[in-house]
Amino acid sequence: MNGKTVMTCIEAAHATLKEHTDEITVLDQQIGDGDHIFNLLRGVDALLAMRAEIEAAAFAPALDLAASKLLSTVGGSSGPLLYSLLHGMAKASADSVDAPSLVDAARVFAAGVDAVAQRGKAGIGSKTMMDVLIPVASRFAELADNNASPEAVLDALPQVAEASMLATRDMLATKGRASFLGERSRGHIDPGARSSQLMIGAICARLAQDRD
Repeated sequence: MNGKTVMTCIEAAHATLKEHTDEITVLDQQIGDGDHIFNLLRGVDALLAMRAEIEAAAFAPALDLAASKLLSTVGGSSGPLLYSLLHGMAKASADSVDAPSLVDAARVFAAGVDAVAQRGKAGIGSKTMMDVLIPVASRFAELADNNASPEAVLDALPQVAEASMLATRDMLATKGRASFLGERSRGHIDPGARSSQLMIGAICARLAQDRD
């Protein structure tokens, strides 16, 4: 794992966000400001422009480079939250480990998710990205602890992400602009949960492809 791994994940995230821009815009217009996807794309576009710098770095420094750029380019609440995710992962990762175990990878991801939870003061049931990130981190840790193969992990996590995203439809929003809608926020999938689920699915698919 190194900066090239980080860049591979960024490319996968960018491709799926571009593909689903219209869909996420509609979701966000229903319960938010309508700018979520455009904020994300502005940040990811900025990361693509840093390809050489990110790819030349070790894993943790590459994550921190990406985190800092997202913080400065992504508007709204997403910038600080994405910064916390990547910076939290960077802090938890060991630069000396070129090929970390799945347990190591699950621990690093969980550290990033925990950093987001602390920053956003949100958990499961808040109708946010946390409704996807927390279950995925939990399942990742469970699979790693049970010595699942990388292929099994990369197959299972997108399924968890999708089920968790769909579950936000019936939730009452307690965070962000959607919370002002009260009961009217029910019946709509959270755009942050959808974008998170899409990125997780795309990254897992790309990593699985690279393993073949």
